[in-house]
Amino acid sequence: MSVDFFASMIPDLQKKGFEIVTVSSDGPELEHIRSLGAKTTIVDMYRRMSPVKDFLSLVKLIRVFAKEKPLIVHSMTPKAGLLCMVASWITRVPLRIHTFTGLVWPTASGISKKILMFTDWLTCTCATHIIPEGQGVKNDLQSHITKKPMKVLGYGNVRGVDMERFSERKEITELASHIRDKEAFTFLFVGRIVGDKGINELVEAFVRLNQEHHNTRLVLTGNYERNLDPIRHDTQEFIDCHDAIITTGPKSGDDLVAQYAACDCFVFPSYREGFPNTVLEAGAMGLPCIVTDINGSREIIENGNNGIIIPPRDAESLYLAMKSIYENSSLRETLAGNARPMIASRFDKDFVKRCLLDFYDMILEK
Repeated sequence: MSVDFFASMIPDLQKKGFEIVTVSSDGPELEHIRSLGAKTTIVDMYRRMSPVKDFLSLVKLIRVFAKEKPLIVHSMTPKAGLLCMVASWITRVPLRIHTFTGLVWPTASGISKKILMFTDWLTCTCATHIIPEGQGVKNDLQSHITKKPMKVLGYGNVRGVDMERFSERKEITELASHIRDKEAFTFLFVGRIVGDKGINELVEAFVRLNQEHHNTRLVLTGNYERNLDPIRHDTQEFIDCHDAIITTGPKSGDDLVAQYAACDCFVFPSYREGFPNTVLEAGAMGLPCIVTDINGSREIIENGNNGIIIPPRDAESLYLAMKSIYENSSLRETLAGNARPMIASRFDKDFVKRCLLDFYDMILEK
């Protein structure tokens, strides 16, 4: 899935004379990559810590890089970044770039935090160039991990938003009309339904709001990850039993865009992020957003301009923000009116792509 973030860049790089080889675990997204004329190489990499599997992946990556002899290796996501930067350092790849799309250790503790910080340090040590996805990620890296120079490209983010796709197109309006509840004010969350995304606080705040305003509803769009970061038992019971809480499972394509179009406010109370694409997408659809004061989200949302920023892990503040959006139509209209123009001016996909292409040109000239 992460490799597919770069798909739109492949034709531009090919025009510049580059041969593109993607290295990733297997998945259906690779068919799109192959259709663009890029070579795909399968190396299984695992998200969780697994010393034996990680070592085997590292050996395979070393073999791939030794065979391909690339000029540039560019990695993203934590595990792929660690393995690819070490493997490319061992094989002496000239330009070794890692994009930090988010940091896990700020919300960890104990030995796990120390291990995670060490792996980020090792990734940075092996890289010749570091790209933090946003200013918050950059500040954390330079304060705690490395003093190496690094630069946020543009306003941040790795792929930007397709403003045409995320718009009130005729087909989207039609799809949304079938799922919108015209009698209810709808709050929407899109993402993994796990504890770190603030689902416990979101459900708690919504249940309280719904007791006061029965014509509200909450839609949760995404997958559960019960093995990695399960939500609390009482939260799950509310989701299962509350008539005003709807789960849709994961959505993609126009079905996902229609979910945004069918709601009134986007809520994203996550504990940590790199640069959340769902907040960008919601803003592109003209939705007022409630987000937590964390990396990425605070760089997309300006408090009182295109959304409301609240502290993380704070159900009371979340309840008050949701209540304010629901009850204050003037505020809601102001936030909604500013949402799409702000995303278009800073995070349009073509602008984000241009920033990365310019970065490649810059490091190749040196």
